[in-house]
Amino acid sequence: MAAAGLRAQPAGARVFRAGAATTNITPPLGSPIVGGWNSPPATNVHDELHSRALVLDDGSTRLAIVLCDSVGVTRNVFDEAKRLVQEKVGLPPENMLMAATHTHSASNARGGRGITPAPLDEYQKFLAYRIRDAVLMAIYRLEPARIGWGVAFNGRQVFNRRWKMKPGSKHLRNPFGGIDKVRMNPPANDPDLIEPAGPTDPQINFISVQSTAGKPIALLANYSLHYVGGVKQGDISGDYFAVFAERITELLNARHQNPPFVGILSNGTSGNINNINFHPGPNAAGRRFEPYEKMRMVADEIATGVFEACRKVEYRDWVPLAAAQKDLMLGVRVPDAEQVEWAQRTLKDPPNYHQHEQVYAERVLKMKDWPREAPVPLQAFRIGDVGIAAIPAEVFVEIGLEIRKRSPLKQTFTIELANGWFGYLPTAEQHEMGGYETWRGTNLLETKAAPKIVDSIVDLFQKVAAPRK
Repeated sequence: MAAAGLRAQPAGARVFRAGAATTNITPPLGSPIVGGWNSPPATNVHDELHSRALVLDDGSTRLAIVLCDSVGVTRNVFDEAKRLVQEKVGLPPENMLMAATHTHSASNARGGRGITPAPLDEYQKFLAYRIRDAVLMAIYRLEPARIGWGVAFNGRQVFNRRWKMKPGSKHLRNPFGGIDKVRMNPPANDPDLIEPAGPTDPQINFISVQSTAGKPIALLANYSLHYVGGVKQGDISGDYFAVFAERITELLNARHQNPPFVGILSNGTSGNINNINFHPGPNAAGRRFEPYEKMRMVADEIATGVFEACRKVEYRDWVPLAAAQKDLMLGVRVPDAEQVEWAQRTLKDPPNYHQHEQVYAERVLKMKDWPREAPVPLQAFRIGDVGIAAIPAEVFVEIGLEIRKRSPLKQTFTIELANGWFGYLPTAEQHEMGGYETWRGTNLLETKAAPKIVDSIVDLFQKVAAPRK
């Protein structure tokens, strides 16, 4: 564990500074677009993909936060980007939080989906350097600034996507030949629907920084919504995360600035959340949307809510910053001999019980030689009265709500898919219900990982919330 400062400053020289920058991380046409069961080649760039960086400096501690338009990025890519930044400017790796947005219309930065370090492919090498460049430019743009934060709310665009269904429903079959208790993304208005299997989180947390003259520098928001989608096949797009960045820029009247304003939307704890209304009734699923129509609508709602809340923010000339990080050793769901035998048998002679049984048989076989434990990076930032937790998984919303409840800081949110990718992170209770997010191959870490991670994050928050010595 480490909590790092950057440099000492003379007494009384409390100057808060901020800088922000973006870099283009769009892959070449022909790259596989990852986010569904198939990975079609990219044939068009609807909107360029970016890494968006915000750097904050309180005079003794410097923090960097980077969000990448990607479905997920493995730890070795982020570690390489951090190494490159540290090599250039000396910023400690534990002071850098790097995450993926989880757009489902971008290229793959997860390599072979493994959890052990592997040589970087060409796109991963490119991505690491472009992340480095975003952080370096943000550092070079540091200027005296003031900072504020707040919360907006939007419960209209978040729905729990896991549903309890009537026993015996055909929709509860899983690819391993068993029966689950819940179904992810069930058919809307299906007569077997009972109720959602969990809650949602309507909070939109945000941090806003501006120059001492009041010019917007950057705004970082956080919302627990998996993604929106609705792109044309073959299109590369940053999804509603990118649209939010553009829309908040417009609302803050921050276009055509030099250096440019940077809007950033991070993903909260949305492993079991989307914006499809499966509730039985006339509003279920809603009407069909044209490509990109729904993501524009959602992004506009979220940006408008943040903008209205931002108008009430009290900005501060200086706030303390702190960072803490640790690696938590967790078990990996390596298949046993019986499960390996099932996978081999299924690939040889599929029983046709479930449409994705061959996919999961292949995933199980890939996992059989994995290590039985893996170090999982966990991180906590303090920015004034705000706490940011960073978890390298697709985190269930219940976990984010518990972290917020137990945090010693006044305002807390979690950025998922941060500093790596370790599959889905359900609660232990949700594991017992089954469903897509709990299946071996989608889910990689031990079934009791969530409470261990939450306890570790709370410990990190206690560390960063403590007064400086």
